Amino acid sequence: MVGMTCRNIEAEIERRSGLNKTRQRHMAASSHIKRWVTALVAVPLLFSLIYFGSPLVFSAMIVAVILLGVHEYNGLVFGEGYLWEKVESLMIALLIALSFYLGNLEVILAVLVLTVRISEPVFDILPVAKAVLGLMYIPTMMAHVILIRKLDNGMLWIFFVLCLAFSGDVAAYYVGRTWGRRKLLPLVSPGKTVEGTIGLLIGSVIGCVAFQQLCLPSLPVAHAAVIGFFGSAIGQLGDLCESAIKRASGSKDSGTLLPGHGGILDRLDCLIFIVPFVYYYRSFMIQ
Repeated sequence: MVGMTCRNIEAEIERRSGLNKTRQRHMAASSHIKRWVTALVAVPLLFSLIYFGSPLVFSAMIVAVILLGVHEYNGLVFGEGYLWEKVESLMIALLIALSFYLGNLEVILAVLVLTVRISEPVFDILPVAKAVLGLMYIPTMMAHVILIRKLDNGMLWIFFVLCLAFSGDVAAYYVGRTWGRRKLLPLVSPGKTVEGTIGLLIGSVIGCVAFQQLCLPSLPVAHAAVIGFFGSAIGQLGDLCESAIKRASGSKDSGTLLPGHGGILDRLDCLIFIVPFVYYYRSFMIQ
């Protein structure tokens, strides 16, 4: 009788375990479908704005993206309250983006030395550090894409950057999902694997070289491969940086604006680091 009871309990545990696994597979499949549906809507819109939009329209789009990113960042690091700090961060982020659009180095430096006033009765360095990090992390780095747009063949370089990021991201996702075994940094991002990172590097190099061959023949192929390799590695640091911020705040995603993807920061994470690298590599390494 006891043996039968134990077997019944074991069977019930196995049944519930199977149901949980089935539910997890269904949730993963649903999330995967949402990712592709969002991409099918957002990517053509993004490409249209880049290709058909004037530099002013493109810059306005980047400013809007930066402000959304700062808004999500403030929600992650400050949580409830700190209304003045959040508003002030958005205002300074706007000024930083506008200074990059104006292209005046003196204006950029003047904006960057602005200090954030924290309205707390007792001085605490932590809110100051959070605010300054957000301003250096999102608007200052991401606004470099406005400078890329102003380069010779700037539009093509924007698409090159997107190709670098997206080809590596897709390769990392499917390689990691299929062959990923060894965790990269489980404390920061449990889902990332060593195998996925290798796929990221290879996918980005292939994507950059393919883009160079098809759309940017003036760029030497060796430079395309170098940018693809190091750009994807630097982009991975951006991804891990955003994951660390989310981990510290106890959030899975930075927001819910993009179904299946999360928030704006969840899509910008690698681009925030890639964009300055590509701009300065293009400016100083390619004649």
